[in-house]
Amino acid sequence: MTSQGMMIPRTLSAAILVSLVFSIAGASPAMAPAAAQVASGDNLSFDAYLELLKARALGEGVSAATVERMTAGLTPNTRVIQLDQSQPGSATTRGYPSMSNYIATHVDAARIGGGRSVYAQHRDQLARIEREYGVPGQVVIAIFGHETSYGRVKGNFDLSRSLATLAWEGRRRELFAGEFIALMKVADKGYPRSQLVGSYAGAFGNPQFLPSVYLRLATDGDGDGRADIFNNRADTFASIANYFRDAGWRAGQPWGVRAAVPSGFDVTAYRTRLVSPVCPRVHERLSRWMTVAEWRAVGVVAQGGLADDVMVSLFQPDGPGMPAWLLTGNYRAILEYNCSSYYAMSVGLLADEIVN
Repeated sequence: MTSQGMMIPRTLSAAILVSLVFSIAGASPAMAPAAAQVASGDNLSFDAYLELLKARALGEGVSAATVERMTAGLTPNTRVIQLDQSQPGSATTRGYPSMSNYIATHVDAARIGGGRSVYAQHRDQLARIEREYGVPGQVVIAIFGHETSYGRVKGNFDLSRSLATLAWEGRRRELFAGEFIALMKVADKGYPRSQLVGSYAGAFGNPQFLPSVYLRLATDGDGDGRADIFNNRADTFASIANYFRDAGWRAGQPWGVRAAVPSGFDVTAYRTRLVSPVCPRVHERLSRWMTVAEWRAVGVVAQGGLADDVMVSLFQPDGPGMPAWLLTGNYRAILEYNCSSYYAMSVGLLADEIVN
């Protein structure tokens, strides 16, 4: 049904359907985003829904030539739908896997050795990036290592097909429709469709940015006028650092340090009462935020260089008697990249190992 209650016949061609949507909504093709919102909830065929996405891209300034080359021959990818639907949901997940086991497999000798090699190769470049963005080079390299194994594994899904499929499937329609339009804008910068491949959910390049993130934060790191995060390491490193600066990284602070917790200490007594608007299940595992001095007063001692007035949160993921950390606001910046404590801890610990 349309917003005015008129039934749209299923037998209409996709092109006529788009024109009818515009007419009913009183919109021109330049107003395609609004029209797409009106009709996208209907049970449209993939081809019909793709016409809405194409019209929206044109309405947001993408060239017709780019839209045509990026959508020619598109069909839905059932494998992408299967992968998306197999992702674990936080509402149904019970308990937490062992953090120590996860770290053992994700911060292993191969990844540490690879990180040290890349860091040494680009030490001067990373030092310049740290001066400009305030983000340590080892953190940048740890992200590079975790996301694509230092550029070796970047995904081979056709991003146009994946994002159009996920938008049409509808579970997270607005997210993926927006990313599809952003991808068209990336392609309009001159990237061929053959290069715009990546993960099934739309992330691409060395840092695995979504298209909207690329448009907002990808950075030209070597002054050649192009932010090439596919093959150019200078651009890759600057873009990752720019992401962290945008996420609120505080220069001069670590992401966290090991903490000595006294025997019998009741961590639950310091549980946070705040509910995070994003990834609440991740953030609820962290304690309330207190200064280093306040934690020391109750017996929890930082095992690294942190000033007494730095606000930190206590995290003891595997329970009493197991390793614990005091985490700074920079840990939350890592969570902005991927809202998983397993990911954030492994990135932080890998970064430490790279320079140790």
